[in-house]
Amino acid sequence: MSHHIKGQGRHQITLFPEALDDFVTKENPVRVVDAFVDELDLHALGFNRVIAKNTGRPGYHPAVLLKLYIYGYLNRIQSSRRLEKESHRNVELMWLLERLKPDFKTIADFRKDNGKAITKVCRHFIELCRQMNMFTDAVVAIDGSKFKAVNSKHNNYTP
Repeated sequence: MSHHIKGQGRHQITLFPEALDDFVTKENPVRVVDAFVDELDLHALGFNRVIAKNTGRPGYHPAVLLKLYIYGYLNRIQSSRRLEKESHRNVELMWLLERLKPDFKTIADFRKDNGKAITKVCRHFIELCRQMNMFTDAVVAIDGSKFKAVNSKHNNYTP
């Protein structure tokens, strides 16, 4: 028996008018995130606490927090506090996390403790995208040059 915090079933009918699964379309990217993370061998990738201890309070399974992290990355939500807030109000995240609501400290600690493993997952995801021909052969270059400049209102004019 696993000693992790358990979420509610996605097909469980609650005070919402329908099951939570009905609010997430079949084409929604969160379903891809869910399937991708479920297929990973988190223990082999080096994630901490994949095998739960039988003592103490149950913790979140790393797959749940990884799904939250990837969702935040795809939706440009980097802050642990914003991810916590989104897990309370965003229906996509409610579905993805099975209504679990980790606090910001848990999210931040997960990132800190599993940085190398998260990097491996990102590499694995990029490789999967390459195999599926999701990338084009186009070259994109971004110039990030920074120059120190001195200018004032008096020197700023156009002829």
